[in-house]
Amino acid sequence: MGEMWDLYDQNRELLNKKHARGVPVPRGAYHIVIDVWTINNDSKILITQRHPDKPFGLLWECSGGSIIMGEDSRSGALREISEEVGIQAKAEELILIHSIRLNDRFVDTYITKRDVSLEELKLQAEEVVDAKFVSFVELNNMWEDGAIVPKERFEKYRQEIETYL
Repeated sequence: MGEMWDLYDQNRELLNKKHARGVPVPRGAYHIVIDVWTINNDSKILITQRHPDKPFGLLWECSGGSIIMGEDSRSGALREISEEVGIQAKAEELILIHSIRLNDRFVDTYITKRDVSLEELKLQAEEVVDAKFVSFVELNNMWEDGAIVPKERFEKYRQEIETYL
């Protein structure tokens, strides 16, 4: 069986319904997606390159994905950074910087500060093909060049990332 999600109403109240990934979310229902921006001790931001077979293939992004049934947002964020890049963090190390409701999902965006190097990362082959640390200026330049996703949401919280640095 594939990945299963909990569904929520527009007020983010649990509907007690499960939903299979890949099937369109019913109108009026939502699932939760998380993004995690990881910043190292040199104030560089970790970005990963999406697998070419995924939507927006080969573009750069922070770690993230959908939370699964039974998870809350923070637990899903911890699982995603562990699965995608091998970073083991604690819940209290995640700082929520942005939350938004979109057409079929809520997106929670976190920042975490981690003393980690590229050599320590363990990339999830089916999700991530490369990783690098960039400065805030480099990140902005990549976003302006269309190389960073999510394109629209990044503009809403990039000031929080800069403030955190």
